[in-house]
Amino acid sequence: MTVIGIDLGGTKIAAAVFDKEAKILLKEVCLLNGAGGQEAGALVAQTVKALIEKYGGPIDAIGACVPGIAYSRTGTVWAPNIPGWTDFPLKAVIEEVAPGIPVLIESDRTCYILGEEWQGAANGCDNAIYIAVGTGIGAGILLDGHIVHGAGDIVGATGWMALQYPYDNAYDECGCFEHYASGNGIGLQARKAAHDAGYAEMWGKPVADITSHDVFAQYDNGDPIAVKVLNKAIEMWGMGAANLVSLFNPEKIIFGGGVFGPAAKFMDRIYSEALKWGQPISMRNVEFLASAVQGEAALIGAASLALRSH
Repeated sequence: MTVIGIDLGGTKIAAAVFDKEAKILLKEVCLLNGAGGQEAGALVAQTVKALIEKYGGPIDAIGACVPGIAYSRTGTVWAPNIPGWTDFPLKAVIEEVAPGIPVLIESDRTCYILGEEWQGAANGCDNAIYIAVGTGIGAGILLDGHIVHGAGDIVGATGWMALQYPYDNAYDECGCFEHYASGNGIGLQARKAAHDAGYAEMWGKPVADITSHDVFAQYDNGDPIAVKVLNKAIEMWGMGAANLVSLFNPEKIIFGGGVFGPAAKFMDRIYSEALKWGQPISMRNVEFLASAVQGEAALIGAASLALRSH
């Protein structure tokens, strides 16, 4: 069996032909260069067509992941970082250049957990959750061997978890969890702390330019603002993970995304925090791990999605 996996991000398209052993037989990468709408769709179609023609053999299925929502009933997608993709007919676009080949589309967070289940830290698991911490926060959930969608295909929008009382209007834009513990949130908390301290510059740059990368670098230097911001994030990661463990009783919680990375060194502290909040039996039987296929989870997961269709 041979399938195509497509990882569609905000800046590029990565697509590859996989065999059933997860070996990449052929790969194509195409930069979006800011393209949106039909132009971005044409680039996806061009990439898929090139793979099919260059490979030359039979393709049994195509799986694709999008950075947003994949509507399972319509085949359309919402991808907020691709202009014009609010209800874009991605499935139809791919089917046009791959007639007769089944096409399946899921959110990136769902493909993350499928990638880990096939070739990564969740291999052999029927119940596992991938917490993706990057610009935002989302979770891919594998439950009793199945991926779950919900009524509107928005399962896993964990950035909106309510973890801090009382409510703050600052949570309106991205949710409470993301506000404190996403990559954007960590940078925001550092900038707020610097502003409150009356700094115009900090860590050798204007406060407005501080990002999560700076916070991690200064944490290692013992900077009190960086330590305070990341301690809060660790608390939030532990609480959020504990809620997911209590709800779903997974075998493994896997942290990935751009922040893990540098935050993987905090895994023991995150688990210790989660132990305070989670269902005790479930917490004693779950493993907290960093992604084993970091950077490739979405592409591998998209291929796994295609394989699972058979």
